[in-house]
Amino acid sequence: MGFDVNRFRGEVDEELICPICSGVLEDPVQVSNVLQAPVCEHAFCRICINEWINRQPTCPLDRTPITSAQLRAVPRILRNLLARLCISCDNILFGCQAVVNLDGLISHLEECEYNPKRPVPCEQGCSLVIPKDELKDHNCVRELRNLIQSQQQKLMEMKKELGEQQFQINEQRREIHLLKDFMRAMRVSNPAMRAIADQMERDEVMRWSATLPRAKVTRWGGMISTPDDSLQSMIKRALSEHNCPPHIIEELMKNCHERKWPPGLNSLETRQNSRRQYENYVCKRVPGKQAVLVLHCDNTHMPEDMMVEPGLVMIFAHGIE
Repeated sequence: MGFDVNRFRGEVDEELICPICSGVLEDPVQVSNVLQAPVCEHAFCRICINEWINRQPTCPLDRTPITSAQLRAVPRILRNLLARLCISCDNILFGCQAVVNLDGLISHLEECEYNPKRPVPCEQGCSLVIPKDELKDHNCVRELRNLIQSQQQKLMEMKKELGEQQFQINEQRREIHLLKDFMRAMRVSNPAMRAIADQMERDEVMRWSATLPRAKVTRWGGMISTPDDSLQSMIKRALSEHNCPPHIIEELMKNCHERKWPPGLNSLETRQNSRRQYENYVCKRVPGKQAVLVLHCDNTHMPEDMMVEPGLVMIFAHGIE
């Protein structure tokens, strides 16, 4: 629907009037040239012409067949003429005497102090932002109670959705475990399947390794060669939380102690002799912990006396970036 003509200062050209609602054009469009039909370029309010076309698909002025798909924005010159018109504020009945250009009406209404729907903060204690005309009936306790109930409802819906997602994840994990159990059984009974299963497990480790961030060890001297049980449990939990393949997690945790390290690392003396080779390790960060993974799949370039399958877990007191 167009703007009431009586709100404008001065004369309004007939070309700026919507033929349907007889108001000044609002969001104006015109009917473009139609193939195999006479030219029709009459301008209308967008809402007015769409409602008209829904009832009868012809131009209300010359009865040319038209569709909504043939509506286009009016030329810039017409938009400029509309923008320069001076219109009184929507809130004139509430005391606003402002007269603004039509293209500035929206921004004025957002800031108009007479706008009954202008959002304002409650000054009675709850600080909720509400429409100005609702202040007189506003009750802080009631509104806060409604807000809490609304948030509780949303929380319940989120918990339900998370529960459904967790159920789906658990089902997928169960199916994966069943598949792995099947593959392990086939590996025992069928040499060919054994090779396939081994390759699948190696591929799984490589995919997991690709999801971990690279790490740089700046102080190899901070390495903890004999971590206690609580420290090992913390690292194991972190690996599990970040989807470490179950078939290697126990081996990795055994390999975090120097007694399981390869010959080049299994004593203080050999570690000191091998320090020049440390920088060649490709290390992956154990997320959130002062520990790195040195996986065999990432370090095939390293000498045999510096690597073990499926890899090493190195825990540090400091010195990791």
